[in-house]
Amino acid sequence: MKQVRPLTITGGKLITPGGVHAGSVRIADGRIAALGDVAPQEGDETLDAKGKLVAPALIDFGVFAIDKPAFRFGGVARAALMPDQNPALDLPSRVSFIAKSGKPDLWVHPFAAATRDLGGAELAEIALMKDAGARGVATGRRWIADSGVMLRLLQYAAMLDLAVVTHAEDGGLVGSAAATAGEIATRLGLPSAPAEAEALAVARDIALAELSGARLHLRQVTTRAALDLVRAAKRRGGAVTAGVTPAHFMLSDLATGDFRTFARLSPPLRCEDDRKAVIEAIGDGTIDVIASGHDPRGPEDKRLPFADAEPGMAGAETLLAMTLTLVRDGVIDLLRAFDLLAAAPARLLGVDAGVLQEGCEADVALIDPEKPWVVDSRKMEATAGNTPFDGQPTQGRVLALFKGGVAL
Repeated sequence: MKQVRPLTITGGKLITPGGVHAGSVRIADGRIAALGDVAPQEGDETLDAKGKLVAPALIDFGVFAIDKPAFRFGGVARAALMPDQNPALDLPSRVSFIAKSGKPDLWVHPFAAATRDLGGAELAEIALMKDAGARGVATGRRWIADSGVMLRLLQYAAMLDLAVVTHAEDGGLVGSAAATAGEIATRLGLPSAPAEAEALAVARDIALAELSGARLHLRQVTTRAALDLVRAAKRRGGAVTAGVTPAHFMLSDLATGDFRTFARLSPPLRCEDDRKAVIEAIGDGTIDVIASGHDPRGPEDKRLPFADAEPGMAGAETLLAMTLTLVRDGVIDLLRAFDLLAAAPARLLGVDAGVLQEGCEADVALIDPEKPWVVDSRKMEATAGNTPFDGQPTQGRVLALFKGGVAL
C-alpha cells in the first residue's frame, strides 16, 4: 500500500510537538512533507479538516489481539503485541510472522516472550527475536517470580537495548484472586489479593532494573503505593516508565458490584483512592503511556461466575474517548494526551512515528473531540464487546485515519 498522490489536509488544529495551532499538513511519499501555513500544490488531493483535530494516529502499547476493525475505529495505526499468543512468541519465526502480519494497513510491533513458553524459568532467544522484528521483550500476563531469572533477563535486554515490559503483581500473593482485597471484595465474597502485591512487584523490578541498567516499562501501575515507587525511581534518574489503561482511571472496584464480568480485569479494579492516585500520576508525569490493553473475550470466557471468568477488556475503540475525558477535566492538555497515546509509545518502540513532524511517517488521524456517542457492547467493531464502559455516554470520535498517507 503506497501513497499515489500527495495529500494536503487544510483547516485543521494540528497537534505538534511544539503545541496545538491552526494550519495544514502536506503528506507525500508516505511521510509528512510540510506543516503549518501550507498550501496544496498542483496535483495534490485535498481534505478540509473544518477546524477538527489533525493528530498523530494512536500507537497502542501492549495489546493481546490484533483486531483491525477495532483499531481503525479507535484511530490506532500501530499496535505493540504482547507475547501471550497461541503459541507464545518465544521463537524468531513466530515473531517474524507477526511483525509482517498487519501490513500494509496496520503495523504490528511484537514483543518477544521473556522466557520459554512464558513459563518464567528459562530465558528465550531474545537476540534472535530482536533480529526477527521484536521491538521489546515482555513477561506477558504473569510476573517472573524468580529474581535470578529476572536479573538475567534485564541484563540481557540491556545489552540488546530492548525495553523489558513487565506485569507488576507478585504472583505468590495474587494466586487466583479475582478482586482487590477490601470492603467491596468482602461484601461480594470474591477471592481477593492485597493491593500491596503490586507495590512489592514494582519495588523488586525497579531494584533489579537499576542494578542491571536496563530500561523497564511497568505495563500497568494502578495503586498509590506503586506509583510512589515509580516517582522515586524517576527522581533517581532510573530508566523506568509506567503505563495504565483507561479502566483504572475511570473506574474503581465499585464497578464490580453487580458481578458483571466485563469488569473482571488484570490487574483488578482498585479502590477509589487508588483511582484518584492514577489520575494524579497522569497529571504529574509519573505515568508515561495510556494503552487500551485490548483483549477481546467472547461469551465462553465472560459468561461465567465472576471469579471463573477470564480477565480482559476490549479497549481499542474507547481508548481515545476515555483519555479525552482527562483533557475536559483539566488533568492534562491535548499535547500531553497525544504524548501518552502516540509519542511516548513510539519512543519506547523506537519507531519513526507518533508525532506530526516533518520527515516522520504519515500516520495521521482526523478527530472530532466533541462528537458524542454511547459505548454499546452489542455494536462494537471488536471481535468481542467485553467493555467495562458499556452504556456509558462519551465524547471524541475518529473521522478519518491515514496510514502512510493512505486513507483506511
